[in-house]
Amino acid sequence: MKTEFLIAYQTIVRKEFVRFARIWVQTILPSVITIFLYITIFGNFIGDRIGSIDDFNYVDYIIPGLIIMPIISNSYMNVVGSFYSSRFQKNHEELLVSPVPNSIILLGYITGGVMRAFVVGVAVYLVTTLFTNIPIANAWLVLLITFMTAFLFSTAGFINAIYAKSFDDINIVTTFILTPLTYLGGTFYSIAALPQIWQDISIFNPIAYIISAYRLAFLGLEETSLVLSLSIIFILIIVLFLSALMILSRGIGIKN
Repeated sequence: MKTEFLIAYQTIVRKEFVRFARIWVQTILPSVITIFLYITIFGNFIGDRIGSIDDFNYVDYIIPGLIIMPIISNSYMNVVGSFYSSRFQKNHEELLVSPVPNSIILLGYITGGVMRAFVVGVAVYLVTTLFTNIPIANAWLVLLITFMTAFLFSTAGFINAIYAKSFDDINIVTTFILTPLTYLGGTFYSIAALPQIWQDISIFNPIAYIISAYRLAFLGLEETSLVLSLSIIFILIIVLFLSALMILSRGIGIKN
């Protein structure tokens, strides 16, 4: 990477980090409070009645899913909110007319989403330690899946930001796609316990594979093939990244 491109990348990343760190009460704290409430209500009050799943206490079983939820939402919302704001204020035009490659611009915004996802992930994990002391089965796998998941949904957020025509549009995907897929992805239950028809439908839910892989990384519990889960995440990353790069290069929804 040329020095001037590296400087441009670092500038975008620094801007993105400062943007969400400066308003941490709005970007970081809500996820921490939400997870605290989830664990308190579902993990303790309801969990005592459910008992255990696959030889794990219910609160331990749902923790991987509870951690990945804010990672998905924060990586997505960071990029879609930031880039759409740049479009709304016309700041993105300065980037588009600069000699900075589109790939650098895209990677800069995605890196900002990944950084926020890791900050939120660590904060949420620290909250979970107040309720349980489960060891992490494979820390490197946790980091890998966290990175891949954050990269994937940061890229998706960038695409949404390009096509959004109003601030209301940036919440449509979160409300009608991400949230339902997350809740139906096995966060609070084992997909194997569902009726067969719902198990078959879950096959087409990519977040189910992410949660399964994350659960394996934390608990060592393999519900779905790790190779299959990582392959699906990787393929989606490639498809969305190339799509975002193509859209950005053609200026769809940006230059017109």
